[in-house]
Amino acid sequence: MSKSAFIKSSIAKKYWMALTGLFLCLFLVGHLIGNLQLIVKTGEEGRRAFNEYAYFMTHNPAIMVLSYLTYFSILFHAVDGIALFIQNKKARPVSYAYTKPSANSSLASRSMALLGTLVLVFIATHMSNFWWKMKVSDEVPMHSYYSTSSQDTMYLTHKGEQISTKQIREFGEIKGTQLIFKADKYTASMERQIVDILEQNPDISENDLALIEEQKQKLKQYKDEIIAEGYKDLHTVVMEFFSKNNKSDAGVPLGLLGMLFYVFSMAVLGFHLWHGFASAFQSLGLNHPKYSPMISMIGKGFAVVIPLLFAIIPTLIYLNS
Repeated sequence: MSKSAFIKSSIAKKYWMALTGLFLCLFLVGHLIGNLQLIVKTGEEGRRAFNEYAYFMTHNPAIMVLSYLTYFSILFHAVDGIALFIQNKKARPVSYAYTKPSANSSLASRSMALLGTLVLVFIATHMSNFWWKMKVSDEVPMHSYYSTSSQDTMYLTHKGEQISTKQIREFGEIKGTQLIFKADKYTASMERQIVDILEQNPDISENDLALIEEQKQKLKQYKDEIIAEGYKDLHTVVMEFFSKNNKSDAGVPLGLLGMLFYVFSMAVLGFHLWHGFASAFQSLGLNHPKYSPMISMIGKGFAVVIPLLFAIIPTLIYLNS
C-alpha cells in the first residue's frame, strides 16, 4: 500500500481518531480539576480561586498552546469520525440479508457516530455559553467585591493588587478588564491640590514655588497607560447560568433546563467513552490478552467517574442556588 493510500485508508483514520480521542481524555481530566473549584470552595474564596484559574487558562502561554491543540483535536476527531462513518457506509452499500448486531458488538460501539454528534453539539453550546463570553464578549463583568474595612468596592487584579472604585474614579477608568491610568484626571487632581496649597500658604517661599512649578511641568509628561488587568468574573456567570433564579421573561426555568441539558450531555459523553476509551488502545495496536482486560476496566471506570463528576457540578450549583 502506498503512503497516500494509507493516509486515506480507514486504518489511518482510526489511528488518528484514537490519538485525538486519548488526548481529549487528558483534557477532560484537567478541565474537571479546574471546574471542581466551583463546588469545592465556596464564598469569596471559591469565586477568587475559580476566576484566577480561568485567567491562568486564558493567559498562560503553555496553556494557550495546549488550548489550540485541544481545538484542533476536537475538530479533527469530529471530521475524521464523520469521514470514517461515510467511508464504512460506502464500503458496504448493501446491508447483510440477516444481521444480529447485538451478538457481535455493544450498543455503545454501534452508536459512536450518533453519540459523537451529540457531544459535538454540547461542545458548541458550552463554548457559546462560557468560552465565547470569556474570550471574546464583554458581557462578563470584572471581579469586584465590597470591602467593609475601606467602605468601598474593590477590584482585584491578576497581580494580587486591590484597587478601589474611589481610586479609579479619581485617576482612571475601566475598559473591559483593564484598569487605565488617565493622565488628564490625575493632572486635574494634582493641580487642584496645588491651588489648595497656594491658597492655604500665601507666604510660601520662592524655593517651594519653584518646586511646585517643577511639579506642574512634570504633570504635562504623564500619559494614559494600563496600570493593571483585572479578572473576568466567570464564576458569577456560571453560578447565575445554573441558578434557580435564571428564568426568561416568560418564566421559563432556564437554569433548570441548562442543568438538565448538561447532565444529559455528560451521560452521552459517558456512553461515548464506554466504548471509545478501550477502542482507542485497540486501534493503536496496544492490545494484549494480559493487559486489554485491565485497559477495558480503566476505560469503563473513566467513562463513569469523569462524566459523573462533571454532571454533579451544575446539579449542586442549581440545588444550592
